[in-house]
Amino acid sequence: MPDILEEHRTLPNGPLALIATKGSEALLDKVDKYISGWRKESKSDLIEEGYVKDTYEVKISLPRFGSGEAKGTLTQSVRGMDVYILCDCFNYGVTYEMYEMQVPMSPDDHFSDLKRVIAAISGHANRITVIMPMLYEGRQHKRAVRESLDCAIALQELKNLGGENIVTFDAHDPRVQNSIPLSSFENIRTSYQMIKALVNTVPDIKIDKEHLAIISPDEGGMGRCIFYATVLGLNVGMFYKRRDYTKIVNGRNAIISHEYLGDSVEGKDVIIVDDMISSGDSMIDVANQLRKLKAKRVFICSSFGLFCNGLERFDKAYEDGLIEKVFTTNCIYIPDTLKEKEWFAEVDMSKYIAHIINTLNHNISIAPILNTTNRIHSFLAKKGIEIKTDK
Repeated sequence: MPDILEEHRTLPNGPLALIATKGSEALLDKVDKYISGWRKESKSDLIEEGYVKDTYEVKISLPRFGSGEAKGTLTQSVRGMDVYILCDCFNYGVTYEMYEMQVPMSPDDHFSDLKRVIAAISGHANRITVIMPMLYEGRQHKRAVRESLDCAIALQELKNLGGENIVTFDAHDPRVQNSIPLSSFENIRTSYQMIKALVNTVPDIKIDKEHLAIISPDEGGMGRCIFYATVLGLNVGMFYKRRDYTKIVNGRNAIISHEYLGDSVEGKDVIIVDDMISSGDSMIDVANQLRKLKAKRVFICSSFGLFCNGLERFDKAYEDGLIEKVFTTNCIYIPDTLKEKEWFAEVDMSKYIAHIINTLNHNISIAPILNTTNRIHSFLAKKGIEIKTDK
C-alpha cells in the first residue's frame, strides 16, 4: 500500500461511488481494483461500515432509442455518496444504432451522456466530481473571431448541473478554468508517468544535456516542455509554425513549414513533448526536421493519442527511422491495432487516478500527489540516474 495512504486519518466525505460512462469502463475497473486493495490493507482506526468493499462501482444504463435519442439511469441509489464520474469523451470505439446504422459516439455524444448521468443523480449525492482526462472541447478554449467558446460553456454546464469538482490532465490551455472561477478545477500533469515509462522502456537513455534534449513542436507547448527540461536538467528547443494566413484548412490557417529555434541536437536523443497527437502530420514533420538536424533518436511523449487520420503515417515514419517510440496515456481510448504497433508504448494512469480519487474522498489536499518534481527525482534516483541542474 502506498505510503501516502497512511496520511488518511480523516473520515471520508461520504461513501465512495465510482461511475464510468460508456467507453470508460476498462480504466475505471483498474482504478476500482487499486482503491479496493488499498482499503482492504488499511490499518486506520476510522474504518466504518461500507468503507471496505470489493468494488465501489455503481452501474448505470445509457440506452438509446432508434432515433439516436438517449436517457441515463442509475441502477442503485447514490444518495449521500461521494460520486466520481469518469468520462472519456474521445472513445470512438463505442457505437450505437440510429436508423439501422451503426454510429460511432462523438465527443458531443459522450458529453451528453455525462450530463445525463449527473441529471439522473438529481442532486441526491453528497458531492459529484467529474474526471475527464482529456478536456471536452479543450482546443476551442479562446475566441479569435466571431466563434463559440465551447470549452468554457461545457464547464459552466457541468457546474450548473452539480459537478463540484473537475479533474483533467494536461489541459490544452488550463486558463479555461477562468470560466468557472468559484469551482474546483484540477489540471494534472502526466510528466511523472511519462518519464517513468520512457526510462523503463528505453533503459539506455542518458538524461543529461550532452545526450538528451526536450523539444516543443510549437510555441503553445513551451510551458509544458520547460517543465520537463527544468526537472530533468536539460536544454529545450522549439519549432514554430509558419502559416499561410490567406488559407483555411480544417478550421485553421494552413502550415507552410516548421522552423527550429534552439541549440544543436546533433548526435543527441530528443523528446518531443505535446498534449495530443491529432492527425500526426505536424509531429512527423517535426521529427523529420530533427533527423535532418542529425538528431540520434526521436521519442514522442503525448498525453493523448487521437490518431484521427489513422496509423499508416506513423508506420512509415517508424520504418523510415524518423521516430523511435511514441508514448501516450491510457486516459483515452487505445484501439487494439495501436497497442500492437512496435513503435507504440502505453503509459498507464490508472494508479495515479486511484490515488487522486482516494485522497479527495478523504477531503485531504492532493498537493503532495501533484508534486511530480519530487516523484520524478525519487524515481530516477532509484534507477541510479543523477540529475544535474544549473545552480
